[in-house]
Amino acid sequence: MSVTIKSQHEIELMREAGKILAIVHDEMGKIIRPGISTMDINRKGEEVIRSYDCIPSFLNYRGYPASICVSVNDEVVHGIPSKKRILQEGDIVSLDAGVIYQGYQSDAARTHAVGEISQEDQRLIDVTRQSFFEGIRYAKSGNHLYEISKAIQNFVEANGYSVVRDLVGHGIGKEMHEEPQIPNFKPIGRGMKLQAGMTLAIEPMVNAGTFEVWVLEDDWTVVTRDSKKSAHYENTVLITEGEPELLSYREDFL
Repeated sequence: MSVTIKSQHEIELMREAGKILAIVHDEMGKIIRPGISTMDINRKGEEVIRSYDCIPSFLNYRGYPASICVSVNDEVVHGIPSKKRILQEGDIVSLDAGVIYQGYQSDAARTHAVGEISQEDQRLIDVTRQSFFEGIRYAKSGNHLYEISKAIQNFVEANGYSVVRDLVGHGIGKEMHEEPQIPNFKPIGRGMKLQAGMTLAIEPMVNAGTFEVWVLEDDWTVVTRDSKKSAHYENTVLITEGEPELLSYREDFL
């Protein structure tokens, strides 16, 4: 397994990519309301990405036909935006976006409420987000990768939810998906030792019901097997000698 350790110059470029991506998410979040289409969100996201002279990471990546993955309710990830898919009061919508800035990538996801949502659905969103922060407590040089995985799984399951097994986080840099794979559940063993300069996309995907998922006929959209809702939270993370640095995160927009 070959994991890239980023130079200071590479880290600066990824830091800038992350700052821009945080703004992209902020701007997309502002337009979410009942009555807009998932394509409206995609258009907004791509517009903001290109306004910063960045390239949308996902557009045509392995054939994906849009710039933003927009996944509604029981859609876990990789929902394809459509003019016909209109958000309704009470929906939850997960937005996964990536940018390429001067050849370097950043990747982040957020799940939003559409209008007023149930307490149950808000709790799913909150637990998913918090599971990310539980995991990155262990994202430090000298720790092992699966300590992150274990912390995410333990927090999610203690709250009565399940973590998706078939999809995982990943290293990131010049490529969107680099080594290592980062499960949100604890595999056998401890995983590789973390080193300063690693950049990781850590992304809990959390289901209200079973962890089992399947893919729709479009060959992209991943949905829960039991049709219960799912939430997603992700940031690009830099491993340092001390606390991890969240490259795609703004304090004023969580």
